[in-house]
Amino acid sequence: MRMLTKIAAATALAVPMFAAVPGVANATTAVPETISASLAASCSSVTQIGTTAYLNVGGQTMASVKQYKGCGKNYSYLYVWQGYRDTHSSWNACTTILTGTTVRDVQCDSNMVEIWSSGADTLSECTQAMGWNGYGPFPDTRYDVVAKTDVRC
Repeated sequence: MRMLTKIAAATALAVPMFAAVPGVANATTAVPETISASLAASCSSVTQIGTTAYLNVGGQTMASVKQYKGCGKNYSYLYVWQGYRDTHSSWNACTTILTGTTVRDVQCDSNMVEIWSSGADTLSECTQAMGWNGYGPFPDTRYDVVAKTDVRC
């Protein structure tokens, strides 16, 4: 629990830094993300690696996508922003770890605020997290908007 408290505090302190960065959504429109209890059940100590990607749908920021490492695995994480939830009664979203073009550990859900992957055994590979606004094992680029973090090796 102490680790979760530290991560939550670090996240809260980091949020104001994003407000002044050009091209990044205004921090006042987002709810600060914290490590949820759903991940803590499988791995209580994770660290974000790489950049945060933003899933922009119809001119609005729908979600943040992040990659974490911990407990010998990589995790993808998608957080649906409060502003999007306030203006949409339903949505679908997925998140996954990518190694090159190979999709690993896909997790999809409807109307959820947070989606965590269950962990991919990919620490020895170059990976990135990917999120999209559809539902399925891989985004349909005809309809789905995709956001990817940077590649981490």
